[in-house]
Amino acid sequence: MSALKYTNKLQGRRVLVVGASSGVGFCVAEAALEHGAQVIISSSNQTKLDGALARLQEHIKAANLGDASKLVSAKTCDLANVETLEDNIVELLGFATKDGKLDHVVYTAGDALRNSKLADVTVKDIHATFQVRNTSAIILAKHLTKYINSSVKSSFTLTGGTNTHRPLPGWGILASGGGAGEGLVRGLAVDMRPVRCNSVMLGATHTELFGMFPPDQLEPMLKMFRDDAITGTVATPEEVAEAYIYSMKDSFATGAIIETHGGRLVGDSRPFGI
Repeated sequence: MSALKYTNKLQGRRVLVVGASSGVGFCVAEAALEHGAQVIISSSNQTKLDGALARLQEHIKAANLGDASKLVSAKTCDLANVETLEDNIVELLGFATKDGKLDHVVYTAGDALRNSKLADVTVKDIHATFQVRNTSAIILAKHLTKYINSSVKSSFTLTGGTNTHRPLPGWGILASGGGAGEGLVRGLAVDMRPVRCNSVMLGATHTELFGMFPPDQLEPMLKMFRDDAITGTVATPEEVAEAYIYSMKDSFATGAIIETHGGRLVGDSRPFGI
């Protein structure tokens, strides 16, 4: 019997990461593999997912973690199509549990930010804002109880951000989605028990999403985020992935918002533009 008490808590556990083709989700999958888990990754883009799978397999080999063909697998799932959403999620969960029920699910899925200003927003915009980050997470939770081991050792971890509590100008609609997500976490912690449910609140994290900004806008934006954090930095996905690993490992944590944001929400951090 192993004498280890902490670093082996995910050894042999089955972890599904939704939104894992890049950024934070990819790093959570990578970290879970290093902790001994068997990982299933998912995203809506087959090409990106194939690339992520290949990178994870290479990491497994380079780190001597075991048999790459057995430790990681991948399945696409379109979360944006309202008409097929439930079927898509059931198909994903069936694939992920073909060798046994899940122990942990991490949800980092998100589409391109639809930053609709209040004066211009439409009902269609609002529905689109909520679809992937909120609606799809609810439908996943609806079906998950059939596919996850019913234990406090199991968890469902969502993703939020500091914009919910300190919205940028013109980001009020996005803040509403974040607020709904935090309420959902608390509700799911009750409705899914004994399976635990938490959310990781991210600050500015330099992922591939920043590629949507032209170079002349990117550096001023990164400087703005650095100035707004007590740490004076913008996070890397590898840094914040640790919060998701914590959520999986601490079997006493549920209904919690786990913060990793460089101190942006501390009262004396500098506001934007100062």
